[in-house]
Amino acid sequence: MAAPREPGRDSEAAFAKRIDPAREPELSAEQRRVMQRAQEALRQRALQRRLRGRNVLTGLGIGAVVLGIYGYTFYKISQERFLDEVEQEVQAAQTPVN
Repeated sequence: MAAPREPGRDSEAAFAKRIDPAREPELSAEQRRVMQRAQEALRQRALQRRLRGRNVLTGLGIGAVVLGIYGYTFYKISQERFLDEVEQEVQAAQTPVN
C-alpha cells in the first residue's frame, strides 16, 4: 500500500474544482440549491468571525473604561480629608472644656 501523498505534489487524487453553478448545465435544481445553501453558510460563518472580533474589541474597550473610572474613584476618595476634619471636630466637642 502506497503512502498518502500531499495535495499539490504530483498527486493522482481527484480534488474538487471550483465551478460556476449558473454555467453548469448538468447540475440539477436541487444541486444548485444545495450549493447556494453551502455558500450562504460559509458567508454566515465569516460574518460571525468578524463580529466576534469586533465584540471582543468592544468588550475590552468598555472594560478598560470601567476599570479606569473605578481606579480614578478610589484615587480621588483616598485624597479626601473631610472625614478627618469631622472626626477632629467631634473629638473637640466631646472633650470637656474647663
